[in-house]
Amino acid sequence: MKLTRIGRLFFTLILLLILFFILFLKESPPPTEPKIIHSDSFPTELHPIVKERSNQLIQQAADKGIVIVITDDFRSAEDQDLLYEKGRSTEGNIVTYAKGGESYHNFGLAIDFALKTPSGNVIWDMQYDGNNNGKADWTEVVKMAKALGFEWGGDWAKFKDYPHLQMNFGLTIAQLQNGERPAESSITADTK
Repeated sequence: MKLTRIGRLFFTLILLLILFFILFLKESPPPTEPKIIHSDSFPTELHPIVKERSNQLIQQAADKGIVIVITDDFRSAEDQDLLYEKGRSTEGNIVTYAKGGESYHNFGLAIDFALKTPSGNVIWDMQYDGNNNGKADWTEVVKMAKALGFEWGGDWAKFKDYPHLQMNFGLTIAQLQNGERPAESSITADTK
């Protein structure tokens, strides 16, 4: 009788192991569309999805009576180095802590924006309410940008970069420097 219980227990244990292997260790099918590609060359323009989402942001803002201007998008490593020198070896305030090749701008994955007033002035006033709806236009634009999949530099813990919007597609700067690139159409950014 003792042997029969041990036999049943052993049989049940074997059945559970088989079920575990069948249910949890099945190989998942390969993705139909690669999210990441590899390239030995650096981008020379804004990524197509970032460009499309930038245009959508401009249109959505305009629909709310807010005119925005993209003040910077793709930036070469050389231009990044010149910007990095501001406030260090050249006059002006420090505007970045990223050297050439250390910014998402250098990989075509970031934009900077500003607001445009009815008189044509380009401003970086985060309190300005040009559409007179009781909400700061800057805050409205950031909310729209986030809904389109952008990350906002104003949310960063250390150096707050309020005009900065980026899409990293799950890639770090180190991965981008090592040649990984988001695909032309990426599941990660396609939120709408």
